[in-house]
Amino acid sequence: MRHPLGIRGASRRLRTLVCAWLALLFGAVPVLAQSSSDTPPTFEPFTFIAIGDAPYKIPQDFARFDRLIVAMNAAKPAFAVHVGDIKSSGEPCTDEYFKNIHGRFQRFEHPLFYTPGDNEWTDCHRERAGRFNPRERLAKLREIFFAAPAQSLGKPAMAVESQGALMAPFAKYVENVRFWKNGVLFVTVHVVGSNNGFETIELEAASEYFERNKANVAWLDDSFKQARERNARAVIVAMHANFYDIKQKYPAIPLASGHVDTLKAIERGTKALGKPFLVIQGDEHEFEVEGLKGTDYKRVPNAWRLQVMGADYVHGVAVTVDPSSPGVFSFAPFVVPENGTP
Repeated sequence: MRHPLGIRGASRRLRTLVCAWLALLFGAVPVLAQSSSDTPPTFEPFTFIAIGDAPYKIPQDFARFDRLIVAMNAAKPAFAVHVGDIKSSGEPCTDEYFKNIHGRFQRFEHPLFYTPGDNEWTDCHRERAGRFNPRERLAKLREIFFAAPAQSLGKPAMAVESQGALMAPFAKYVENVRFWKNGVLFVTVHVVGSNNGFETIELEAASEYFERNKANVAWLDDSFKQARERNARAVIVAMHANFYDIKQKYPAIPLASGHVDTLKAIERGTKALGKPFLVIQGDEHEFEVEGLKGTDYKRVPNAWRLQVMGADYVHGVAVTVDPSSPGVFSFAPFVVPENGTP
């Protein structure tokens, strides 16, 4: 194919100088570095910011969340991810509140990826939350936050692949999305606290869990397959729930846990991939980075778990991804001083 500027026949040095001049002229920063046929490609590092469980206490947290948005916009990350719980379980699950948060999400001056938490639908049957039907609230979340499932929230929006569009049997799961960034696959999957909605309070709740759990496992399996086929440098999965938020912890995660199938899918996918893996979670509100443990509570090789700050700590975690480094991931608290000491 001819080069659009007619420099195909020029020397490598000249082509390099011309490409550099064009980058400076148009402010273009290539995602994939230029390489010759005998040089493997190099992928540029990037940083994104992970947040969750915020705003939590209403209305006082609105001001703190707004300051966090301003600080993140000033930092100019590649994108951001919110891992759910846009309110506490005691706040009403109203349409007006959902629209309020959606409007705040649209203030982010970079792509924002949101995966729901339990407080905004699973727990909405509680009296303090307004005694809503949780499945109806989930439908409303999808209507408000995922009206355009082929793109992220925030401005500018980023194009994504949605499970709802790619897998006909799971058309309703528009909230499960994925995209590639510099050789790294990023995936969201709808797994929430409160035992992932696997409750015995009513038949509808259990039925919803089994259907969504099947969709989540299929999405994870297919995403890891894509990562292997395209030789991903790493995989990142974002969800709300902390796998280990259960009463029985030894000798293994009980089968009654609504998180077992998700964790098993991650275990087999990570082991088959053989590349660095990171799962990002909220739910427990404390900043933690540790090796990922499997369903048997043994360490999964080359896999890490990040839990973001939340609730009282309206801050974030900056994740730097260097696809060319052995470990790929590094982490730093993203602190807004006016929001208090984390």
